[in-house]
Amino acid sequence: MLRPWRLNIEISRTANKAVYLQIADAVIEAIKSGKLRSGDALPGGRRLAENLKVNRNTVIEALEILIAEGWLISRERKGTFVSEKFRLSEQAKLLPVKPTTAHIYFDDGLPDARLAPMKELSRVYRQLLNRNARWQMLGYNSGLGDEEFREAAAQMLNFNRGMNVSSSQICITRGSQMAMFLSAQCLIEEGDVVFVENPGYKPAWRAFSHAGAELVPVRVDEEGIDVDELEQLLYKTPNIKAVYLTPHHQFPTTVTLSTSRRIKLIELSNQFGFTIIEDDYDNEFQFDQRAFLPVSSFENAHKYIYIGTLSKMVAPVLRMGFLVSDAEFVKKTGSLRKIIDVQGDSIMEQAILQLIKSGEIRRHMKRAIAAYKVKRDFFESLLAYHLRDKVEFKKPDGGLAFWIKPRSGVDLFELNKVLLSKGVQINTPDKFSFKEHIYGIRMGFASLSESQLEEGLISIAKVI
Repeated sequence: MLRPWRLNIEISRTANKAVYLQIADAVIEAIKSGKLRSGDALPGGRRLAENLKVNRNTVIEALEILIAEGWLISRERKGTFVSEKFRLSEQAKLLPVKPTTAHIYFDDGLPDARLAPMKELSRVYRQLLNRNARWQMLGYNSGLGDEEFREAAAQMLNFNRGMNVSSSQICITRGSQMAMFLSAQCLIEEGDVVFVENPGYKPAWRAFSHAGAELVPVRVDEEGIDVDELEQLLYKTPNIKAVYLTPHHQFPTTVTLSTSRRIKLIELSNQFGFTIIEDDYDNEFQFDQRAFLPVSSFENAHKYIYIGTLSKMVAPVLRMGFLVSDAEFVKKTGSLRKIIDVQGDSIMEQAILQLIKSGEIRRHMKRAIAAYKVKRDFFESLLAYHLRDKVEFKKPDGGLAFWIKPRSGVDLFELNKVLLSKGVQINTPDKFSFKEHIYGIRMGFASLSESQLEEGLISIAKVI
């Protein structure tokens, strides 16, 4: 028989924080303090709702967040329990693994795990495993990925992103970084030159360097990569193989590559014969105006590799990406993938396909975009209030992060060091810049709660 545990929570009906978030944060605090321990059972949703005098759906929403974040686990027909991750040692309490020891981490733009449709994904995944033909599904898959899934991806790209591709031009990968690695290995030879944005996305740079490329940085301004500087470099640089860029919401500055520069970039690609590697890592998150169509969608773009991800659309922990190019090149990437990932993940591909067909992905994205737009606007208001005289920033049209420049010439490395002592962490410029340090901070807002965003910015304002 489960032991009923009474939540001692003072719920404020006038607070800015929603009631279900107040409940979730109270449970998290109880776990952190040791009041709730690994394996402890919580009462059912109905009893909790009665104790707290709230609607049962409010309690269920709080519990779903705690389960999605790993604080609680649900056991069929038994109840809800504190996760096994929280066994106490004599020295410290074990908390969920995070990329930092800070309790507030302004990441580079991760989505909110609490919004992920994990219940729906889990349900479909279980159904697929229980099918009579499951053993056939568990066999070896094509190196390009499930054919039906690739057809759905091609349809999405053609309808939503203005492209004109078939399933034979798509390779499904375990995340966009695998797509980047496969592209680099199949395209680049030792001594080839790849132009990259500065500041830019270093994990992609490492994939190119590992393949033997020499990286050449190109400046980024308010219109994206400087194609005039790129053109000058093209005339005096031998062995040019590719230009890598993030034109939709440039990483890390969030700017959008202007239409005139997109057109000139394609002209230069056709003139000099280099491949445009387009990393469209967060195409879906557009808030204020229609998203720019990819550079790869232009009819006269002949040499391109288009890379995208489904990880941010569904759930951060889901590693599902894709690359698009001409059929011959894609076939090469599929053969290479078969060497390093012989089986693939056909069940997950089928599960996501079912969510696409049922409309769940579309409904989830509609909810998520609305939530992120509200949180972006809230974060902008916090920046204006707490840091109005201390930083420069521009509200991004889309994406899940801001690019912020302190006005006073603050040493950003020293700033991060002091913030860490207060439990707050930011990304230092070395994570984005090529040799010289770019002056700015990329601050993701989506994965943090509103109270964490405000607490973090107050700490930064005090230190600056």
